[in-house]
Amino acid sequence: MQRTVRTAERRSRWPEPVGFVVAFVGVHALLWWLTTVSANLPLGDVTITYKRWIETGHLAHFWVGIDADWVYPILAIVPMAAAALGGVGSIGTGWLVLVVVLDAVACAFLWRFRPLGVRVVWWWLAFLLALGPIGLGRIDTVATVLALVGVAFVATRPAVASALFTAGAWTKVWPAALVGVLLLLRRGHRRGVLAGALVLTALVVLVDVLYGGAPHLFSFVGQQTGRALQIEAPLATPFMWAAALGVPGAAVYYDQQILTFEVSGAGTHAAAAVSTPLMALVVVAGTVLAMWAVRRGAHRTEVAPLLALLFVAALVATNKVGSPQYIGWFAVPVVWGLVAGRPSARRFVPIAVAALPMALLTQVVYPGFYDQVLTVQPWVLVVLTVRNALEIAVLVWSVVALVRLARRSSRPGGAPSVAPGVPARPERGRMGT
Repeated sequence: MQRTVRTAERRSRWPEPVGFVVAFVGVHALLWWLTTVSANLPLGDVTITYKRWIETGHLAHFWVGIDADWVYPILAIVPMAAAALGGVGSIGTGWLVLVVVLDAVACAFLWRFRPLGVRVVWWWLAFLLALGPIGLGRIDTVATVLALVGVAFVATRPAVASALFTAGAWTKVWPAALVGVLLLLRRGHRRGVLAGALVLTALVVLVDVLYGGAPHLFSFVGQQTGRALQIEAPLATPFMWAAALGVPGAAVYYDQQILTFEVSGAGTHAAAAVSTPLMALVVVAGTVLAMWAVRRGAHRTEVAPLLALLFVAALVATNKVGSPQYIGWFAVPVVWGLVAGRPSARRFVPIAVAALPMALLTQVVYPGFYDQVLTVQPWVLVVLTVRNALEIAVLVWSVVALVRLARRSSRPGGAPSVAPGVPARPERGRMGT
């Protein structure tokens, strides 16, 4: 009898993983196909820009980030070079194979998390489908996967999580914000968090110095300072409408140095100049709100993903750069919020839902109808405006959620309140307080 029950239990476990594997393969096959047939070259960064960098390295022994300043942190060269192991000419195929394998690895690490009874990997798969081929075709994918795997270790191995976030930061900068969240809110494990970040950074710096790249190690920091407003950025939205309405001086142009489309017009330089101070202000304000919530007794397990979401939303919504792949960053704080315990999961459900149309609208803008964005067609500007409004709405929501969490907490002084009969030990998959 017991053997029959165990056999039935084993059989009942098979349908979901098999179904997920089928869905994973189907979604990635569709995205792979879209990268090859979609207009506006969603894989163009890989097959043109990344290819040129790696080709120059192989043929001329001149490597960006080592022998010259580079727009990315130095670790970004590793997946680009790995994608060309089968030959620089087939770097597009190599890149897609690499990111599909990385996505599968992330799913394997996140598989055990079932917020509100549904595995979080199903949401991430739906998010990738909504985001479209851009979800595979940029270096951001690698940083996002590293950060997602890091989320899986936040509760149990904060030093490992910190190291993975740091690896993501040395690939595309933004996951450094997640290390900041751990340092601020991972009480009792800050040494481990700091050690994970410093050890990984020391390894990267050591290897870079040994290869002679020390003079260019931090060149990526200054590469963005001279940029104007990219056309998809929320701050650029009113100027794009001005161009569509024929306002003198408002127009879309291509920056040959940065290799991106930007918008000109009265006020664009001021908007670009204010973007970084505005971003810093929002990040500082969010940090203050998070620490206030903790001091009033809010659980750090709930505050951490909210602060991560606020950081990511600030980096996107106040940025003068509005590249479509940035939307993929939202996956990390959303997944973090969903796996940080039942109260956090309930709180993050609206954001998880809102992220799907935000991703889908991004796919409509790029690669779907990017040529019409460039010619400022009103209908696609409406789509872009709604997408940008959703980015701002997520930022506002994260601020409001932190304030509400602080106000609902009843014990000032930083000690989280625990209801009678509720164990103080954190749930599996939650960041400990």
